[in-house]
Amino acid sequence: MHFVWNGSPEIFEIGPIVLRWYGLLFATGFILAAMLTSKLFIKVHQSVETLDTLVGMMIAGTIIGARLGHTLIYEPEIYLADPIRILKIWEGGLASHGGTLGAIFMAWMWARKHWKGSFLTLIDLLSVPTALVCTMIRLGNFFNSEILGRPSDVPWAIVFKRIDEQARHPAMLYESFSYFVTFLLLKSMFNRGLNRRPGLIFGSFMALLFGSRFLIEFVKEHQIAGEAGMALDYGQLLSIPFVIMGLILIVRAIKGPVIEREPIASVSSRKKKR
Repeated sequence: MHFVWNGSPEIFEIGPIVLRWYGLLFATGFILAAMLTSKLFIKVHQSVETLDTLVGMMIAGTIIGARLGHTLIYEPEIYLADPIRILKIWEGGLASHGGTLGAIFMAWMWARKHWKGSFLTLIDLLSVPTALVCTMIRLGNFFNSEILGRPSDVPWAIVFKRIDEQARHPAMLYESFSYFVTFLLLKSMFNRGLNRRPGLIFGSFMALLFGSRFLIEFVKEHQIAGEAGMALDYGQLLSIPFVIMGLILIVRAIKGPVIEREPIASVSSRKKKR
């Protein structure tokens, strides 16, 4: 006997208003991330004056980047033939690799105006709550019965009733769990003061999160038909450069200098002290 999942992706519907588990968990992830980021900013003596702007920009960057990543990498022939479909996010189709790049880009845009000092010290800090956001998003995929694993007879396999009658690897839960473990590790590193080695936490985030993504892809169903004959699917091929970049950052951080205990204050904080 295997666990059977037949939950609805919708929590409730009132007229044209539909609340879905995926949207709720997505939003919850960013709310928790914003709260944690605020605490981490205070811990390293940074101003939280423009934190709302940063969070808003990163949410926008994540959604836009994830959508463009999916439409331009996984199914470009479909979306380029009908570009207006790119805007129809409710139809599904978000790529985590694109979302990561979008969030990093927006953080860099914010940092140009509000952060004085190494961008790596900022992105190290943001990596901790970002891993928590990734955890919540994959839980949302479970409620949507998507990001499925391949058929399996392992004791913990799940039958996703809305899809078919086969017991499958709960691949989205594998990812959610691995991302949560990554979150705990990164938070521990931050608490131990390893953010004083710029790039170490961010590099660990890249290597751990996308390394686990690479491995879990081996038990996942193909996202598109074109992946069927590939030795490595798109998710794995896209994860490789992220892992390599993470490892390079880790090595550089270990060999590099240790910064002072208190990072340079943000621009808004410095102006306030004058």
